[in-house]
Amino acid sequence: MVFLQIASVHKAYATPEGALVRALDDVTINVKNNEFLTLLGPSGCGKTTLLKCLAGFEDMDGGDIILEGKSLRSVPAHHRPLNTVFQNYALFPHMTVAQNIGYGLDVAGVKKPERDRRVGEALEMVGLEGFGGRRPAQLSGGQQQRVALARSLILKPRILLLDEPLSALDRKMRESMQIELKNLQHTVGITFIFVTHDQEEALAMSDRIAVFNHGRLQQIGNSTEIYDTPANDFVANFVGTSNLFAGKVIARNNGLLIVETANGRKLVGTGDRFAIGDSVKLVLRPEHLRITGPDEPASDHAISGTITDAVFVGSVVRVHVDVGFGRTAILHQKYDRRGLGSALNPGTAVTIVYSPEAAHIIPEGA
Repeated sequence: MVFLQIASVHKAYATPEGALVRALDDVTINVKNNEFLTLLGPSGCGKTTLLKCLAGFEDMDGGDIILEGKSLRSVPAHHRPLNTVFQNYALFPHMTVAQNIGYGLDVAGVKKPERDRRVGEALEMVGLEGFGGRRPAQLSGGQQQRVALARSLILKPRILLLDEPLSALDRKMRESMQIELKNLQHTVGITFIFVTHDQEEALAMSDRIAVFNHGRLQQIGNSTEIYDTPANDFVANFVGTSNLFAGKVIARNNGLLIVETANGRKLVGTGDRFAIGDSVKLVLRPEHLRITGPDEPASDHAISGTITDAVFVGSVVRVHVDVGFGRTAILHQKYDRRGLGSALNPGTAVTIVYSPEAAHIIPEGA
């Protein structure tokens, strides 16, 4: 039996102008028990709407949500075995940390000795032992987030829903909390469904990622599947940076496809599902492109161009290369602390090479 089925869920909203916006358009996902699933996409793509439908805060126009064989469609939010951690944490400012965490137990009528024991366990679980007497205003953003997590987990939900809970944190704190949150999910052993628009966050934390755009599920898979083999243009461009070259398959050679672009450039990539004559796009990530040295032999899969810009961004230099016909390719060159060097000056003619196995091919217009 599938743990959680999101089955053909539809949701639409009427705009003030009288139009209808499809927030969720036939979304189907089978969620595994104890999985860390991330819903990823830009603002307005439907990911938060789906989270609200799961929590029972929004009614669906069609479809169903089935937990361990039981439909939740007619189950009100306060009776669903799910809890939500909101973006702003929603802590009660007049209560102590312990009172905030134990609030749900108070509502449920749990007696004080049991309540205090479980609050103590929850504080220990999120690393806040000794903080029970403080107020939320006396905590850092990361500590407040841990209180919100403890408050949700103390009720032992089957699924924890997290609506962009790290977005208010600075980069260093966010990276630290990503690790803590993933470790916490392993410790408590329940399903986390996490909403974010941050691609790096999704890649770092998730067992699987569901990518959304315009209310539709674009692709679902683990981090390497989403990054290395994007299903379409949107996933290739939204998750990381991609160089896309459109063309037609003109030949096969030792398991590789030869793609000819409209301007006659021939590129090589991998793809099993295409036939000669198919319109496709070849996807190359910036880290898979490399500027050749002057003494290297010529390559059959090389692209000539001229550097237009070189931007230092820390561990890499982001190099922009005009490859002709109105196209700019972006590649990442490792920074070695010897400066950018004259070889990366704008106006420098270069040759770019790549491994054909790193070039992923997708359908044109997918």
